Amino acid sequence: MQAEPRKSLVGEEYEVEIGPVAHGGHCIARTSEGQVLFVRHALPGERVVARVTEGEEGARFLRADAVTVLDASKDRIDEPCPFAGPGRCGGCDWQHAKPGAQRRLKADVIAEQLQHLAGLTPEEAGWDGTVLPAEGDKVPAGQVPAWRTRVQYAVTADGRAGLRRHRSHEVEPIDHCMIAAEGVSELGVEKRVWTGMDSVEAIAATGSQDRQVILTPKPGARLPLVELDRPVSVLRVDERSGGVHRVHGRNFVRERADGRTHRVGNGGFWQVHPKAADTLVTAVMQGLLPRKGDMALDLYCGVGLFAGALADRVGDQGAVLGIESGKRSVEDARHNLADFDRVRIEQGKVESVLPRTGITEVDLIVLDPPRAGAGRKTVQHLASLGARRIAYVACDPAALARDLAYFRDGGYRVRTLRAFDLFPMTSHVECVAILEPAAKGL
Repeated sequence: MQAEPRKSLVGEEYEVEIGPVAHGGHCIARTSEGQVLFVRHALPGERVVARVTEGEEGARFLRADAVTVLDASKDRIDEPCPFAGPGRCGGCDWQHAKPGAQRRLKADVIAEQLQHLAGLTPEEAGWDGTVLPAEGDKVPAGQVPAWRTRVQYAVTADGRAGLRRHRSHEVEPIDHCMIAAEGVSELGVEKRVWTGMDSVEAIAATGSQDRQVILTPKPGARLPLVELDRPVSVLRVDERSGGVHRVHGRNFVRERADGRTHRVGNGGFWQVHPKAADTLVTAVMQGLLPRKGDMALDLYCGVGLFAGALADRVGDQGAVLGIESGKRSVEDARHNLADFDRVRIEQGKVESVLPRTGITEVDLIVLDPPRAGAGRKTVQHLASLGARRIAYVACDPAALARDLAYFRDGGYRVRTLRAFDLFPMTSHVECVAILEPAAKGL
């Protein structure tokens, strides 16, 4: 006999007291019956009316939006963006919080994940508990830093550019994204009609005037003639293979960081905040303190940002091995690092390639894994290589904390941790942890 479907609670409203922030851009609350709510558009300590957006009777938790604020936090402001708010654009999470409060919320999330998943206090992680703004991002309440150098616009059925609503395929049409960098905004993507397109990604390189749009057409649609307010190169995503093909202009942009120019092709990965690459290189190199003659690994190396920085510092007697899974990124990394005889870039997954290299000992390791983290097996291998120091660059504090626990099991301790607000107005945060053998810290 089939169980009856559970009753949907979408649209139900509850008056609740908002508790602590949680990982993912929401806060935790409980109904009078003890039901857990994950509430967006709220701040800790507030009393709100929360309307359920996802969930059913008997669910472990419900998702909800704060639709009425009965008792506001002192950190609350009116959203500067006209497209933010319950049911609207999902691109930002904290438009309703003062900039300093946003960084404190992110710090609370990092602290909670470190404690919950790694059993570490901030002191044990060598962290002062703060999240640092990027240079130039310390703005007064009500102002928004224009930082996003890559914006992927979704397109409505009638060809209008917009951004997706939170946890939805629905598109919120916009005429301007406040967090978009000037180089993106000046293209005027939102003013054009994109008939037949599924998405339009706009890229504005840092340190060059390169601008690029990447079009993803709906099945069977023809590409429009792209005429924007600034010169751009145009690429398209093939609907069958998913590959990226050049339509007009260069198939790469030139990004500048650490005194070097990096070619990034076909919309490949590069840090989105214009100050991020230099900020992270500085934090990593200050933590590792490379020496002439060091042997170093750069894992998940992308187009070679950290590999180049290491190569500069370890000199002709040193060596750097980079490993990257993306074929085009490997081509770009090899191009970007062609000046260095002692740098080698291998293509493939770290967990597959690294064991095949036969490397048993290194001096330094940098890893910048995807959001899911490196994982137990890879961390165990890295811990066996006896590195003097390891720099772990993380865009997800939960994955970082899990991997730090694995490193501890492998005999490493966290020497320092720094956190950077490289994604203002969103819930995302970047961390750099420096590890060393635990015996050294005794």
